[in-house]
Amino acid sequence: MKLALIQQHATRNKEGNIARGIKALEEAASKDADLVAFPELAFEYFLPQHPATPDSLNLAEPIPGPTTDLFSEKAKELGVVIILNLFERENERTYDSSPVINADGKILGKTRMIHILEAPSFHEKGYYTPGNLGTRVFNTAAGQIGIAICYDRHFPEYMRSLTLKGADLVVVPQAGAVNEWGPGIFEAELQIAAFQNGYFTALVNRVGEEDNVTFSGESFVTNPEGVVVVRAPQGEDYILYHDIDYGELEKSPARKHFLLDRRPDIYETL
Repeated sequence: MKLALIQQHATRNKEGNIARGIKALEEAASKDADLVAFPELAFEYFLPQHPATPDSLNLAEPIPGPTTDLFSEKAKELGVVIILNLFERENERTYDSSPVINADGKILGKTRMIHILEAPSFHEKGYYTPGNLGTRVFNTAAGQIGIAICYDRHFPEYMRSLTLKGADLVVVPQAGAVNEWGPGIFEAELQIAAFQNGYFTALVNRVGEEDNVTFSGESFVTNPEGVVVVRAPQGEDYILYHDIDYGELEKSPARKHFLLDRRPDIYETL
């Protein structure tokens, strides 16, 4: 399965951001990508860098809605699975959501970010209702795909639940800043998750300087042994490709040992 991670910047022109994303999607499909994933809020100037206002909350859209309609058409036309990340509105609530569009253009469902951060330049509690759909794994034409949206990846119990639900690949749409955490933490965190849980991980990050924050890019993929196998550069738009061999999964330490030797009776509160 060929994976493509669309590392891209965003401006205040949403239509231009979407057009750039469509162009990248078409390029990835022309290079035989089976699964194409976009960063967190890929088509919006990063909204939570400023506190929420009624005007900013009005930018949320439904799923299905205009953006998913457009990408559903492209998924069917190009025969690719697409993972988006959008600012979703459902009735009076808004969410950070990743819809999953199968290669036939049908929306299989969506993941909503569960854990919500409040920090300088990440005023997310004013924008997002904590997700109410739990952890989900989607049976796509490109494999069993789980999603951990940005902040959710910091919670080991979330990452473990995805393997228990059958994930072979976990995609992480992210808005990660330059020097946001200590050196190497982005990679180390998902290396350990992959190693402990026996799946591939793929982090796809925003890039570019905005008002209050500069996003680093540096998207990457790890294999089930916890090794970073490919990485995008810092600070530039880039399409990162990797051929995923699901045959590697059964050879992973987690599937050979760790998952078989779990003792959920001991840590039942988790």
